[in-house]
Amino acid sequence: MNARSDRFTPLQRGLHWLMAAMILAMLFIGVGMVSTVSPRYWQLVSIHKPLGISLLLLVLIRLWQRWRHGAPPLPEDLPWWQRAAALASHVALYALMLAMPLIGWAMLSAAGYPIVLYGPLRLPPVLPQDAGLYTLLHRAHAALAYLLFLVILLHLGAALFHALIRRDGVLQSMAPWIRRPAA
Repeated sequence: MNARSDRFTPLQRGLHWLMAAMILAMLFIGVGMVSTVSPRYWQLVSIHKPLGISLLLLVLIRLWQRWRHGAPPLPEDLPWWQRAAALASHVALYALMLAMPLIGWAMLSAAGYPIVLYGPLRLPPVLPQDAGLYTLLHRAHAALAYLLFLVILLHLGAALFHALIRRDGVLQSMAPWIRRPAA
């Protein structure tokens, strides 16, 4: 792992904002899927599946980048409980970003549904077809989606707290449009 700087690398920042947009789209597409009986349901499903697999690949790249380049240090005057909350929220975000597409893939496998990425390109099933397992995984996928939304709201709230209240440069370390102030 390289020495940490005061900003995330351009690739880390780009992945962060791309994935933020994709995850929000996924959450809203998911809500749309479960709240409609119209023919648009299948359009939403056909977007949701490959987008989820794309997110899985991106989070793996992001984890590799995080391991390789680290993260900028938090402000030295940050209370211990805020440091612990920051670590816990990032662990939760990464765990959920990994779990959601994997559970979705397993859920669709248990239902016997193919995961079509594009044209004839499909993912293999990772579980045997089983209605009971599908139900369990479907419930887990839905519950974790709500949890992911909650953690995102907390993450956003913390970013705004650092930007507007503390003004300590934490948001600037990830925001490509703002320069981080000198220490």
